[in-house]
Amino acid sequence: MSGLLDERLNKILPRITSDDFLSGSGIGNEIAFYIFDYPPEDELRVRDFLVTLLDHIPKQKRGMRVKHIDLFDFMLDHLRSRNLLDKSIELQRTKGDQALKKALMGPLHESKLSAPFAEAANPAGHDLIIAAGAGLVWPLLRTHSLLNNLQPVMGNTPLLLFYPGRYDGQSLRLFGKLKNNNYYRAFKLVP
Repeated sequence: MSGLLDERLNKILPRITSDDFLSGSGIGNEIAFYIFDYPPEDELRVRDFLVTLLDHIPKQKRGMRVKHIDLFDFMLDHLRSRNLLDKSIELQRTKGDQALKKALMGPLHESKLSAPFAEAANPAGHDLIIAAGAGLVWPLLRTHSLLNNLQPVMGNTPLLLFYPGRYDGQSLRLFGKLKNNNYYRAFKLVP
């Protein structure tokens, strides 16, 4: 399996730095959302690859403006900005995971995160937004719902989500097991 993953990872840089990809050529009127799915057991390899990728993008495509959003850090920053982080930590410590999940359903509802995500990503000021950490934010944040809510705020800037699971073009399966609601608006970056 690692040979196949390496082959797929090696196709990312040329794909995302191509003029066709950045201009949205070939996707018609569809939104420029892409998913790179991978086996969850390769999470650490993909994280290491992402560091290398971010380092190599400006060498491959001079002047390309890329914003990387770690969804876990984004979630923590959002809670911190609302003065909820310390309270959340204390709630989890005293009452447990289920109480925390229930308490954060409102503040972390994906419809409330689209504007802060757009502010952090600044799609108008970047050529590509890369998001990662979907597995780290589950079950507090549902990736398919976040993507649905980001559609109106991303404009024409491509969004690439690194996803530890499977995406078949119809639905997302986090960790290859947990089926989310259907999500068919993204393109698989590398088959």
